[in-house]
Amino acid sequence: MGNTVTCCVSPEGSPKPSRQPPERLQEYQVSTDVSEDTTGPYLQHISDREFPDELACESNPSDHARASTIFLSKSQTDVRDKRKSNHLNHVSHVSPGTLSKKYSSCSTIFIDDSTISQPNLKSTIKCVTLAIYYHIKNRDSNRSLDIFDEKLHPICRDPIPEDYSRVDPEHKIIYRFVRTLFSAAQLTAECAIVTLVYLERLLTYAELDICPSNWKRIVLGAILLASKVWDDQAVWNVDYCQILKDIPVEDMNEMERHFLELLQFNINVPASVYAKYYFDLRQLADDNNLNFPLEPLDNQRAHKLEAISRLCEDKYRDLNRASMRRSMSADNLIGIRHTNAVLS
Repeated sequence: MGNTVTCCVSPEGSPKPSRQPPERLQEYQVSTDVSEDTTGPYLQHISDREFPDELACESNPSDHARASTIFLSKSQTDVRDKRKSNHLNHVSHVSPGTLSKKYSSCSTIFIDDSTISQPNLKSTIKCVTLAIYYHIKNRDSNRSLDIFDEKLHPICRDPIPEDYSRVDPEHKIIYRFVRTLFSAAQLTAECAIVTLVYLERLLTYAELDICPSNWKRIVLGAILLASKVWDDQAVWNVDYCQILKDIPVEDMNEMERHFLELLQFNINVPASVYAKYYFDLRQLADDNNLNFPLEPLDNQRAHKLEAISRLCEDKYRDLNRASMRRSMSADNLIGIRHTNAVLS
């Protein structure tokens, strides 16, 4: 089983492809095609059914860790232009300005508090909103749905300008909108990363584009879903209606239902996908000079890091001892005592 040639073609046993001549292999490949005069039912091989699904999975960055994130690829055009501009400024002897990034030296070591398990909230929201900004700015078209149109389903009572669907929002406007929701609902930085995963999954599954007319409702739907999936104490839809006082709870429920249907109810975020989005967001921050807050390493933090390192070393040492008790190999014979032989 598992081989198309052996299980579907050869009834006399399992042939060895390495010993078959090229003519024989070609005969096998031709005979697998379905002919019109086949009397028996044709059974499709399992590999033929699953192969397109695997390709679709690997091409979706929100499902597969090997696929590159969409926001990072969309930001590369602007990053190349910035690097080219900085190079021209350097060649023309124009000062690019004061350097805001801190560097470690022999006397001072700078480290940041943002880790993959506990990201910095403010910096993570800045990176996520910057990724959304590049999604809007470098979008392919304006594909959307009515459920996400802000003119059909307004979030606030303020009059919507006529050019609301043509003017791209600035990064600070997107940051202010997301920051307000995260502060009022007391959401974590991990929830912001999951929000971006759901947003790109929606754009891929539903074949949509995030544009000026729908970005607020798409981001709101992603935050709403991520807060329920990630946080232990989820925020209810009525709580978001207290933050956005002009949106009814029925509209919030309908948007959440459509969001889940467009995601095909796939709300799983593997650890490898989460890690990929975290490090790609850090790469995006580095490309756009969004530095994570760096603090000098003091004695208290040094002792804390040393204690964590010692705990990890003890953990892995115990795992190595357990593996040595299970199996002995030539690589694990170091430190084992042997009894002295008695010669008579």
